[in-house]
Amino acid sequence: MFLVRHGETEWSKSGQHTSRTDLPLTPTGEAVALALKPLLAGVHPVLALSSPLQRARRTAELAGVPVELDENLREVDYGDYEGITTPQIRERDPDWSVWTAPNPGGETIDQAGERTDHVLDRVRKALPEGNVVLFAHGHILRVLGARWLGLPASEGRLLALDTATISVLGTEHDLPVIRRWNAPAAWE
Repeated sequence: MFLVRHGETEWSKSGQHTSRTDLPLTPTGEAVALALKPLLAGVHPVLALSSPLQRARRTAELAGVPVELDENLREVDYGDYEGITTPQIRERDPDWSVWTAPNPGGETIDQAGERTDHVLDRVRKALPEGNVVLFAHGHILRVLGARWLGLPASEGRLLALDTATISVLGTEHDLPVIRRWNAPAAWE
């Protein structure tokens, strides 16, 4: 299973939390997403899913992968913290972390984990037939990685993920593993 985080946006560049706000890729984000195309050319997925938000959809388009949209791949809903940075949030709530505290007006990390479990149900059904590619966002893909490994959603905190990167999840001796994580577009 290939996980692709979308390319750079103005808010990912500035560190502003972006869930519902439907931002386009920056020119740099588009260029790096296009650089993913040769890496994914030989994957030939039997299932390719994307968040419905344009930054993920456009990354898939530039990478040359036709996708089905799946609402469960939307980013963690930051609620009232949408559009502001972690330091700004911590001015209000010094102990806040997306991994351990609720997002007022948004969702908890465990609620996001429930969404990724629905995606993983689909993925597990498709994997015996071939490769799967998912295009989505930083926090939701980190949650999905943790859930793939059988860990609580909050353990996604251990899996840093940059924009326009590819991660590969799989199995070894029928156990879920990370094959590659946070590989940049230059990876071969």
